[in-house]
Amino acid sequence: MLALCALAAPSFAPPAQATSMSAAAANGPASVADLAEGLLGAVVNISTSQTVKGTEGPGAVPMPQLPEGSPFQDFFNDFFKDRGGDKGGGGSQKVQSLGSGFVVDATEGYVVTNNHVIADSDDIEVNFSDGTTLKAKLVGTDTKTDIAVLKVDPKGHKLTAVKFGDSNKMRIGDWVMAIGNPFGLGGSVTLGIVSARNRDINSGPYDDFIQTDAAINRGNSGGPLFNMNGEVIGINTAIISPSGGSIGIGFAIPSQLAAGVVDQLRQYGETRRGWLGVRIQPVTAEIAESLGMAAPKGALIAGIIKGGPVDNGSIQPGDVVTKFDGKDIRDMHDLPRIVAESPVGKAVDVVIVRKGKEQTVKVTLGRLEDGEKLAEADKAKPDEGNGGDEAAPVATATVLGMTVGELNEATRARFGIAADVSGVVVTDVAKGSAAAERGVQPGEVITEIAQESVATPKDVMDRIGALKEQGRKNALLMLASKSGELRFVTIRMD
Repeated sequence: MLALCALAAPSFAPPAQATSMSAAAANGPASVADLAEGLLGAVVNISTSQTVKGTEGPGAVPMPQLPEGSPFQDFFNDFFKDRGGDKGGGGSQKVQSLGSGFVVDATEGYVVTNNHVIADSDDIEVNFSDGTTLKAKLVGTDTKTDIAVLKVDPKGHKLTAVKFGDSNKMRIGDWVMAIGNPFGLGGSVTLGIVSARNRDINSGPYDDFIQTDAAINRGNSGGPLFNMNGEVIGINTAIISPSGGSIGIGFAIPSQLAAGVVDQLRQYGETRRGWLGVRIQPVTAEIAESLGMAAPKGALIAGIIKGGPVDNGSIQPGDVVTKFDGKDIRDMHDLPRIVAESPVGKAVDVVIVRKGKEQTVKVTLGRLEDGEKLAEADKAKPDEGNGGDEAAPVATATVLGMTVGELNEATRARFGIAADVSGVVVTDVAKGSAAAERGVQPGEVITEIAQESVATPKDVMDRIGALKEQGRKNALLMLASKSGELRFVTIRMD
């Protein structure tokens, strides 16, 4: 069970602020007391409150019905007032939660935490280790990485700040230390190692978590994960636990990703991510074989966003991106994260495999936030080409368990296929066939086979026949949906 590590609990008084720090030995310290002492002052408790209107749901306690003139009437009236338990259900109550955070700029008063710690809060307070409590203003949030930046007024207060380190230098087995506010117990220090890197826990589009066995519990959310030099190399954000307590599997957002997001939130109050304008899918072993690649790697381009940065032919559906701006693309998940970390407007070299040959193209990145608006607008457009009268039957062919036919006004009307989609339409799929196993559906349109366009049922038969003569075991098909969205499938030909 994956759980975010924020906590709804009472607050406890944090320990006194310490004053000095020294780096511990990298091969496993006999004690981290000096290191912890110098870092405790920079780690804070985040307490939030939210006003929730009273309801008659599971959280509401109804006021008991007392006999008229009961001596307890006044007591219960006071107790249930504003708790949502009165007969009208119109009261409200304060919901409080706790989390952790850390100061990254002592002069300006900037504090970093998780977005889920402060989400929907009416009031945010930052509690420091010396007992100081300051009201915080929300500067900006990023839901995709679960990061939030707060600001407090540091005037009259001497704050302690910590710096981001380089998470890319961390190796599996390196010592790390977590400091936070688990279960409301402020200033708790735990020690462990980096258990794994590059973890994808399906929490967002840029998952690249550091896994650690340093104890992380509810309330640790937003707290720092330090290396043995006292640098923040991760932001603790989630745990796997069936009970809600630590079982030695915690996850931290790597500083390599977090530092850029924090800088943008501080500067703009929002993120400004790079955008390539493509739809991608994994390169499976079957797809790699059908493309003549020695091994499955990279990200397969399944479609190009209209109006996007590469809607000029520089990158095409069927290309496999293996390197972006000098960074290797090991699998599909690497590409969106590396692109998002790149500056908007930057011209970068992209290494692609196109029809079995490697080449380099240069593209200029757009802004992801603009691309999301463009994608939403494109989805809102109605499909075109759905009109027309039923016509006479067209020529068909049967191949790989599919019946395919010409794409004309009649078949467009029958399946509701948009006017700008071209190729050969799938009119039927046999149950239990190789095509059915791959999820091919009637109404989808075959636009390419083995990266060559097809326009007629005969083209489909010829291409499949040619692939069999070449000794290929799989056929790579590019399919278009009724609205034109592309995807690739490999279908067995044996």
